[in-house]
Amino acid sequence: MSNESKISPNILLLGVVSFLNDLSSEIIMPILPMFIASLGGAGIAVGLIGGVRDSVTSLLKVVSGYISDKTGKRKGLVFFGYFSSSIFKAFMAFSAIWQHVLVFIGLERIGKGMRDAPRDAIIAESMPEAKGKGFGIHRAFDTTGAILGSIVSFILFWYMGLTFRAIILIAAVIAFTSLVPLYFVKEHGVQKKDITLKVTLFDLPKKLKLFLVISAIFSMANFSYMFFILRAQDLFYGKYAATVAILLYILFNMFYAGFSVPFGYLSDKIGRKKVLLAGYTLFCITSLGFAFFHSIAAYILLFALYGIVNAMIDANQRAFVADLSKGHAKGTSLGAYYAIVGLVALPASFLAGIIWQYAPAATFFYGAFVSAFAVAVFFIKRDQL
Repeated sequence: MSNESKISPNILLLGVVSFLNDLSSEIIMPILPMFIASLGGAGIAVGLIGGVRDSVTSLLKVVSGYISDKTGKRKGLVFFGYFSSSIFKAFMAFSAIWQHVLVFIGLERIGKGMRDAPRDAIIAESMPEAKGKGFGIHRAFDTTGAILGSIVSFILFWYMGLTFRAIILIAAVIAFTSLVPLYFVKEHGVQKKDITLKVTLFDLPKKLKLFLVISAIFSMANFSYMFFILRAQDLFYGKYAATVAILLYILFNMFYAGFSVPFGYLSDKIGRKKVLLAGYTLFCITSLGFAFFHSIAAYILLFALYGIVNAMIDANQRAFVADLSKGHAKGTSLGAYYAIVGLVALPASFLAGIIWQYAPAATFFYGAFVSAFAVAVFFIKRDQL
């Protein structure tokens, strides 16, 4: 096996860390919109919490990426991030009103903000000649944990009859176990970089700046996953509403995990731009499907497509950012990507929540329209990337 195709032990170890952490997170995620509703939260509350969940860590991601490049130390930031996330997952179980969930989600996401950019820099540096494969393998571990997590959530809720609070506490315990394999990750002698945050961000490569603009436009369309769950949940009542939503979320994660590595390989072979452009287009089509169709048969297909969309986009966006940061600090570049996408996430989900209050289907027309605009800009500017 050539050095180019050999899988780094770091990729596998970080994969196990993400597997356990996502096993924990995804026990919570399919029940989170129902938990918010049980505490009195409506569409706007879901949009606000979903937006905060995706965006509150934005500045921390760029700062943690910068710190990891400046000091040459990445692993400590990654450890602190996973540890603090585990603590606030446990606190979330004791929420009495939906505003408590908002606060604890924000604090839990601070941990994610601390870990993601330096972790992704380790991944990129561990397989420098096959970053798409490395990110794809990591995402497959991540999403496999998500599949099992949502299955565990279904078992705990349907068969064991546990409350949402008890399920969240169990998830928090699992999160702490993700710290064990992280101990064995080795940093590859990253040298300290004599950089300043302001100058480093200003000097990002022109191609990277252009892609960050395109990904920000797409992020305005890519609102919180919770709206997709709530859309399907409307078909049923009582316990069956939550159960069907969890099962469809499992289907989403199965397709997400199953296609992550293939699309990582494909992007290494034919180029990230083609895969990402196709992914943005498929998201537009999927959003239109959620807007026009409202049946269980349609949602089975649409949640599968939603999983494929995420497999095409998520890991390959990060790999493309790493590609475009040639000669630049990767941690800071990835941090800048996370910051821009994250900052857009709050208004995107909040706006989706406002639209949802008046017409749920219109939320997905909004997503389709904005993603179509992102596709158009990407296609026109593709030769400049």
